[in-house]
Amino acid sequence: MKQRTLPDFLAPGLDIVSIGINPSLYSVERGFYFARPGNRFWPALNGSGLVEPPVAPSREGVELLFRKHRIGFTDLVKRATARAADLTEADYRRGAAALQEKLLRHAPLIAWFHGTSGYRLFLAHADRPRAKIAVGLQPERLGPTRIFVTPNPSGANPAANPKLLLPIYRELAALRQRLKAE
Repeated sequence: MKQRTLPDFLAPGLDIVSIGINPSLYSVERGFYFARPGNRFWPALNGSGLVEPPVAPSREGVELLFRKHRIGFTDLVKRATARAADLTEADYRRGAAALQEKLLRHAPLIAWFHGTSGYRLFLAHADRPRAKIAVGLQPERLGPTRIFVTPNPSGANPAANPKLLLPIYRELAALRQRLKAE
């Protein structure tokens, strides 16, 4: 049977959970998160200090991030589409409730949202709207979990330039180090 979405990589005690809006059809076909060659996730991750040595963009790379670096993966909505614009309000409502439950159950140190729009959609559909959202550490928490937002790393996003992403990913790495030391 053909895979219809990407699996979650979640467990208690993770340092970070990476959260996209939803899996792309391209990523589902290849079997791993951020699979499109123009996506800036992997170059920014590898240059950020979050991982050493660099991790190859692949299913095995995602599994290595999960097992060795304690970085998990999930999505706001698990239904794969060609574009996030193909998702419905019902998708977001169900997804926000499911994501909130997953984060509260697994309680990672940091929930890492890729894109202010993804985080805004989560807040709105979890009945926690906020007017202004900027990249970086957010004032909200989900249980003990801190929330951090970076620009969406899609190659279609002008803010996904690696030179712009790298300092923000490094800020995330520093936050992880600080929280683990506490």
